[in-house]
Amino acid sequence: MNRFLTLFIASLFPVLLFGQNNFDSLLDELDQTVGDYQLYSNKKENEINKLKGLLQYTAADLQKYAIYGKLYSEYKLYQSDSALIYARKSFQIAEKLKDDRKLNDAQLNLASIMGTLGMYKEATDILNTININTTPDLKGYYFTVNSVVYGYMSDYAASPQEKEKYVLLTKKYRDSSLNFYPTQSSAYIMAKSSTLLDAGKHKEMLHLLVNYFPNIALNSPDKAVIAYLISQAYRVKKDPIQEQKWLTISAISDLQLAKKEYISLRSLAFLMYENGDIDRAYKYIKRSLEDALFCNARLRTYEISKMMPIINEAYQKQNETNRLQLILFLISASILSVFLLVLLFLLFKQMKKLSKAKQDLSLANTKLSELNTELNTFNEKLNETNYTLTEANLLKEIYIGRYMDQCSDYIGKLDEYRRKLNVMATTGKMNDLISAVKSKQFIEKELAAFYTTFDKTFLQLFPNFIEEFKALLVDDEATQLKEGELLNTELRIFALIRLGIKDSAKISIFLRYSVSTIYNYRSQLKNKAAGPREEFEAKVMRIGTSLK
Repeated sequence: MNRFLTLFIASLFPVLLFGQNNFDSLLDELDQTVGDYQLYSNKKENEINKLKGLLQYTAADLQKYAIYGKLYSEYKLYQSDSALIYARKSFQIAEKLKDDRKLNDAQLNLASIMGTLGMYKEATDILNTININTTPDLKGYYFTVNSVVYGYMSDYAASPQEKEKYVLLTKKYRDSSLNFYPTQSSAYIMAKSSTLLDAGKHKEMLHLLVNYFPNIALNSPDKAVIAYLISQAYRVKKDPIQEQKWLTISAISDLQLAKKEYISLRSLAFLMYENGDIDRAYKYIKRSLEDALFCNARLRTYEISKMMPIINEAYQKQNETNRLQLILFLISASILSVFLLVLLFLLFKQMKKLSKAKQDLSLANTKLSELNTELNTFNEKLNETNYTLTEANLLKEIYIGRYMDQCSDYIGKLDEYRRKLNVMATTGKMNDLISAVKSKQFIEKELAAFYTTFDKTFLQLFPNFIEEFKALLVDDEATQLKEGELLNTELRIFALIRLGIKDSAKISIFLRYSVSTIYNYRSQLKNKAAGPREEFEAKVMRIGTSLK
């Protein structure tokens, strides 16, 4: 059983942690909203001023009635005194228009705002004069206003008997309003949920409200009311986390819509006080009181005034505790500072000794670094020399073997050529003999074979020579090969240079060109070098190596 309980708690912990993080983010959003209250108030004032501006261009009573109604709606939860003014103006216009619906609607608005201002007798007098049967579509609103006014009166009742009487009237009118609202309207949902709350049907109430909440528009004042009712259901269920969460959602909506007459923030302030979050509790109750005074919502001011001294006293005690802690901290910091000064003085003396040792060590490190640099340079040169020697040995091995084969082949060819000439001489074919001796065909054929052998051998050693050589030029026109060619004259010149034959005279003998021709070829290609001209041949020498 204990193991099962442990596993259950362990599995539930991430959910609880997520819920706590979610609530913390909501509180952060609320704190930001409380701080930006002036921004939302300015937005509200701009909307009101736009409506007031329309009155300057309106002369018709019907249009004035509509604008007064909108101004009443804007002021109702923002500034009660101004809402009362525009409710009275609407009533005066309605009397002139002699329209029963407009007259009853204006009277209901007037009674509603009087209830907010604590003018309960005046409100009930107006409600008693309304013949609601002439306007059946306003019956839901009529019963709601009666319910709200008697609800206020029950809160202010001086005796239990009066309180009980007004509570019964509140429930009676609230239940009556349910018969006249569409079942999917906010007014119906709010009245129905209050009925379920009184009946102790919390699950049904939550099911109704939580399913309806996502359908409410963000800018609707009903959003905060529904969220508050959900919090009350969780309060009765004794679920403080969910209660605080929905109170926070409700308070955010109230403040962002610049509502000054509200309950949620004040209720949340008291919960924060009970949880020991005195800073938030003080900030929320202070904001609630300032808004209630601005709105002149007497009931809300009265409710807040009962809580304000309690939270304010706790806030002052916390500030005093913080002040004493700060003094203690400053004394501790001062003692610590003296200790640190003594320690710093000792450290300073030790650091002077260390500084000299570091200077000596730094000088030694510098000399060692210079020696390492020289050694690295020497090693690089040695590696380069070793590589060059290794490469030279490889070249020698390949070319010695290749040219021994070629020399043997030439001896055979010369012997065959000698026998051919001997046959011509002995048979008396003197003319053929003279022609053969004068002809350069044999030499040219052998030269071509020699160059082909050279080209194949070189490209065997440096298979990427042509591509790497082209990369060294800005114009590779000189490296374009004809069909059947392995290397052309320009490439052979620099192939010989790559093999270490840099003397133009030796290259001219090898390729059967004049020295000046070889010099011109070399100069022309240097002029086309992609980099500095004087570094071109050095880069050629690095083709096929890792020293590029």
